[in-house]
Amino acid sequence: MDDFVCNKLTEWGLSDWIERFKDEGIDKESLECLDDQEIDHLIPKVGPRSKFKKRLKLFKVEQSTAHQEAEIVSPTHFQQQQEEAADSDQAGPSTSDTSVKGKRKLDFQRETPAKRRQCDTKGSYSEEFILSDVKNIMRCVYERLNFEENTKLNAFLKTKICDLDTDKRELVGVFGKTGAGKSSLINAIIGESNLLPSGSIKACTSVMIKVEANMHNPKYEAEIEFITKEEWKDELWSVCNILENNQENGEDEDYRDTVEKLSALYGEEWRNISHENLMDNKYFREIPEFLQNKRKILTCESARELSAKFIKYTRSDSRDGEGKEVKRWYWPVVKCVTVRVPNNHLLQHVTLVDLPGCGDRNKSRDRMWKEFVGNCSTVWIVTEMNRAVAEKEPWEILENACSLMGNGGQCQQIHFICTKSDHLENWDANSKDAIRTLILKRNMTAKKEVQKEFSKLNNVKKHFSDDCLKVFTVSSKEFLKKKNLQRDETEITELQEFLQNLNDCHSETFNYVSGAFGILSLIQGSSYKDMAGSKADVCSILGEKLRNELHHIRKSMDETYEAFEKCLNEGVEKSKSSCEVTLQHILYPKKSANPGFHGVLKCVVENGGIHKPKKGKQINLNLTLSSWLINSIDEKFKKTFP
Repeated sequence: MDDFVCNKLTEWGLSDWIERFKDEGIDKESLECLDDQEIDHLIPKVGPRSKFKKRLKLFKVEQSTAHQEAEIVSPTHFQQQQEEAADSDQAGPSTSDTSVKGKRKLDFQRETPAKRRQCDTKGSYSEEFILSDVKNIMRCVYERLNFEENTKLNAFLKTKICDLDTDKRELVGVFGKTGAGKSSLINAIIGESNLLPSGSIKACTSVMIKVEANMHNPKYEAEIEFITKEEWKDELWSVCNILENNQENGEDEDYRDTVEKLSALYGEEWRNISHENLMDNKYFREIPEFLQNKRKILTCESARELSAKFIKYTRSDSRDGEGKEVKRWYWPVVKCVTVRVPNNHLLQHVTLVDLPGCGDRNKSRDRMWKEFVGNCSTVWIVTEMNRAVAEKEPWEILENACSLMGNGGQCQQIHFICTKSDHLENWDANSKDAIRTLILKRNMTAKKEVQKEFSKLNNVKKHFSDDCLKVFTVSSKEFLKKKNLQRDETEITELQEFLQNLNDCHSETFNYVSGAFGILSLIQGSSYKDMAGSKADVCSILGEKLRNELHHIRKSMDETYEAFEKCLNEGVEKSKSSCEVTLQHILYPKKSANPGFHGVLKCVVENGGIHKPKKGKQINLNLTLSSWLINSIDEKFKKTFP
């Protein structure tokens, strides 16, 4: 009997049976070969025998896992392997262009050549095999950790293994007012003409819609996330105050907005219901998930069928997508709708988010809006071609979201997309070639005008240079029908190529293998037992190095802190001397005779200094008052956190 078996029995709490195993000459090799009958002979007592069998089974899994771990390619090796395979691909080089101009330097993955991802069948299966193999290994490791002592290290490792399955997606935020053609644009780009409803239906600008791929299910899905009951109760209190304060002024915008919201959810019944009874469960029978604080899942065979089903959770109209009369529309209590399209490779690692132009009165929707805007790597501002420069709303959207997209945000590019480029006056009187020439000429003019207007936005230019802006002039109608323009002239294909490049720069396999390699390296390093004598020396050396490095870091941090403090102190003094002038245009607007102004100001105070009208620029007293402080550290912030 060798020491290995002796140590294992001691480790498993079965040291009483060491002599029995020694008498039978059990070594490491024979330990792994023991069958049930032999184990019964070695350990006749049921309790210790059951414990031994369980430990032996786990030991065999561990041995198998260790063998597989040794065969895992490192992330660097994996990357080189993929690039070499791509270089030798006889089908020809990849035409994907991953160069992206932007304010920030792109991260490691985006700088990696797109050819890392295989386009040929053999390469694709190779990545899938590696990913599947490594996932199986990590599953075994996780199961093994469940039987280990519950230490901080093991808890940390289990959390990290679970996090490996969270595949970070690229977010593309899509802004634009109702009727600008956002839905038609998204439908055309992803090749699903019947997915997002468009046309004459009045859209609810509060609900965010995420569109992504469903790579694991051949069906169309919509996942509806609701606000909580408590949040709706708070919102009811706020809207009831608006109703009470504006009874004499039915033309007030907030009043109309409140009436629309209550009528959508309760029908006209709300006018005869006391405010306290509006929370009665009977009004939410069709959406029990709202009452249970769960998400609702809709599953359909076609995009048209799904669109007809989820429309009542995003918009208001007298009829649903199937033409049936609807009395209740549930968008007032919906936070976000995630639409999943089966096997759409443009959206495999990319999510398009149809966003309202500004935040929301509901706090949870507002938090989600801010989170989405801050995490978007690219923002699409969608507006109609004929009013691309004159229309105020798209430019106000850009300015409102700029502080979230810029310092502290992820945004690298702004795409200004002018839709309906095929709309021309008296175009029937011209030949097809003449119409095409007119459209292309107007497209070039529009691009120059938009770029010129962008250069005037001083607040936006603080965060984004001219290189960050790209203007597209698109026509979803021409892309589908090709009446006067070729498909590539509609510029929809350019946006498709952009999304494809985002996907090409993303390797789920590379990310997973990198993370798994780090976890397994940590496990391997922590399991060494032959370094006990040198641990104290190593710890001492590392401690000294750490103290030296911390001194340099602390010095740098102190210098940065002092610089920020100086900037902020100057900002405070400017705020003190300028606050009255800064607030003048809000407290004393030019149209002060407006009878609704007092109601607006009251809403501002009741909503913590913020008022978000359905149209026009939002009022934000907090941002206005803190503007001198923000401006004072803006330049220093950009240099410190590029």
